[in-house]
Amino acid sequence: MPESPSKSSRPFVIPQFTPRDYGSFFMAGALCATISHGGMTPIDVVKTRIQVDPAFKNLGFITGTRHIITKEGASALLTGFGPTAVGYLIQGGAKFAGYEFWKKQFVEIAGDQETAVKYRTAIYLGAASVGEFFADILLTPLEATRIRLVSERGFATGLVSGFTRLAREGGVREMYSGFLPILCKQIPYAIGQFTVNELCHELVYRSMTEETKKNLSASANLTISLGSGITAGFAAAILSQPADTLLSQINKGHGPKGSMSYRLITLAREAGFRGLFAGLGPRMIMTAGLVASQFIMYDSIKHALGAPPGLEIHKED
Repeated sequence: MPESPSKSSRPFVIPQFTPRDYGSFFMAGALCATISHGGMTPIDVVKTRIQVDPAFKNLGFITGTRHIITKEGASALLTGFGPTAVGYLIQGGAKFAGYEFWKKQFVEIAGDQETAVKYRTAIYLGAASVGEFFADILLTPLEATRIRLVSERGFATGLVSGFTRLAREGGVREMYSGFLPILCKQIPYAIGQFTVNELCHELVYRSMTEETKKNLSASANLTISLGSGITAGFAAAILSQPADTLLSQINKGHGPKGSMSYRLITLAREAGFRGLFAGLGPRMIMTAGLVASQFIMYDSIKHALGAPPGLEIHKED
């Protein structure tokens, strides 16, 4: 993750992270993800209902929120909070630690600073994708539980009962029925989140003189991190929106019988371009807040845990 700009002027050194360092990365990622995703639960509830509930088809975020409160009560906006918090606690830790791990591996494969800098975008893309893949293995069953709780009122009373019912009635196959669409959603999301954030930091710092970088105030650094995170959040939302819609449909039980790829293609054709991007507005708001807050919390928690800074491979000029 991008750190203080003053560190970018240091000689290029590949850090030798210890298991304790990766444990700190995992803990920081876990906490920032579960706090941010848990806090965004009401927005995600409205977004999911717009995607899968015919009664919400023509509603926007504000009207959808009012409709839920009027018909089901304000507490309905917290539906799925349990699996959201637990799922992203696990997934967030694995994703952030995985990104740090795989970025270092790919830099070592590059062999030298010049090659790593030249192919830095490919390194960001690869590290984000591979880290996200393994994190999604842990996330998928809990995400399936969350979507079922949100989209099917009365399915269960909470995380444990919902997870148990899903496992009992559908088994492993049903719990992982959304694995492919989750990959299609989360990998583009992670690419937007990490790659765009890295490139935004690089773009801002390259426009500054060394003297300006060294004298940046804490508020200026926070502004840069916030702006980069928001931009990365918008990119993550747009890249992952079609698969997010299809994931909600799959977990709702929509679509024909057959292989997952066939179901996804059929649902995508039925939804059309407009349908695939239904709910994008509230999701962009949610994702911008998620990504920006996660990066700020991640760096703060890492610092509090005494973790070393992440590996930087930004181009200097």
